[in-house]
Amino acid sequence: MIDQPFWSSHNPLLNLKKISDMRENEIRRLIKIVEETGINEIEVTKWWGHKVRIVKNGGMQVVTTPGISAAPSAARETSPVSEPPAEEKTETPYNIISSPMVGTFYRAPAPDEAPFVSVGDVVREGQTLCIIEAMKVMNEIEAEVSGTIVEILVENAEPVEFNRPLFYIDESKA
Repeated sequence: MIDQPFWSSHNPLLNLKKISDMRENEIRRLIKIVEETGINEIEVTKWWGHKVRIVKNGGMQVVTTPGISAAPSAARETSPVSEPPAEEKTETPYNIISSPMVGTFYRAPAPDEAPFVSVGDVVREGQTLCIIEAMKVMNEIEAEVSGTIVEILVENAEPVEFNRPLFYIDESKA
């Protein structure tokens, strides 16, 4: 028996038809996940840098990088994404601590433990304020300034987006 190179069309491990069908099915599945959940955006990176990014913002958009092509029917089902509305900037005299990542906000280190901070607590720069869980990793969010917690803007176990305000801290009451 003669060994054939891996990239040979006779190699059963490299059946291009099955690979492209799998990609089409994966893209369709990702579109369905975005449509049926509260997720606004999902990005999946595969081996060799193949990337699929699906964004829902009013309409739906499928963006692919070279190496993965969206199914023609999936492309027809989507519409271009409109620019998100400009967020209203609310001026506040307080320092805003925002989420550095997308994840789930937790006020305490464990469900049966006391929260890290409460409204009215005086905090020091570097003190842990909360945890944001992202991809099963618990990330401690620390105070960037010293001051008093004026308001906690997120409920416990609530999903948060990148740059979402979490706390107002009054530096004048340090």
